[in-house]
Amino acid sequence: MLEELEQVLPGDIEKRSFEIITEELGERTFDPLEEPIIKRCIHTSADFDYADQLYFSPGAVKIGIEAIKKGARIVTDTNMGKAGVNKTALGKFGGEVLCFMADEDVAEAAKREGTTRAVASVKKAAALKAAGATGRPMEERPLILAVGNAPTALIEAYELIQKGRFAPDLVIGVPVGFVNVIPAKERIMQAGVPCIVARGRKGGSNIAAAICNALIYMSFNKTKV
Repeated sequence: MLEELEQVLPGDIEKRSFEIITEELGERTFDPLEEPIIKRCIHTSADFDYADQLYFSPGAVKIGIEAIKKGARIVTDTNMGKAGVNKTALGKFGGEVLCFMADEDVAEAAKREGTTRAVASVKKAAALKAAGATGRPMEERPLILAVGNAPTALIEAYELIQKGRFAPDLVIGVPVGFVNVIPAKERIMQAGVPCIVARGRKGGSNIAAAICNALIYMSFNKTKV
């Protein structure tokens, strides 16, 4: 016998989805600032492992929200991740989403240096938010690095941070895969910068965008997740 269909209006589907997520999480409780991000990741993936796998460094969510409110640039490692971020909502704070992967100068740098475009993209992002000799960022506008695909991007970010050449306000480290994914995430968790990381092999550009969107929606001081 076929399962009975729920009668839900198109505009209520997302709301009903979050109700189901809350029901299935049962008695579990989360930090109030982390809960909207956890639930949006579950909503995006239908994977309840995110209730346990997401790591938040102390104060990361508040820092991310403040960055959004100050007109943050969000730099993604894929155009898919860029496409998934709510640019209209972000734009109300003066923010924008950037992806350098298809840029000609990034392709040339990657070829010249014998590395990946993801590495070259992070170097380009670092130029927007580098630590100067005084320790103050050269670019005062906040920068969020959102990585959902390339562990090499996280590894390069870690190396630049350690050298004092990159000062992102927040790193979202959720690349998916098998090769160097876990070590890359572990490095970011030890990098000394605010971060939100999906521990283990899971993640993806959709998860990176979901975390960005959760931060954007929370920046309006609304209950929407």
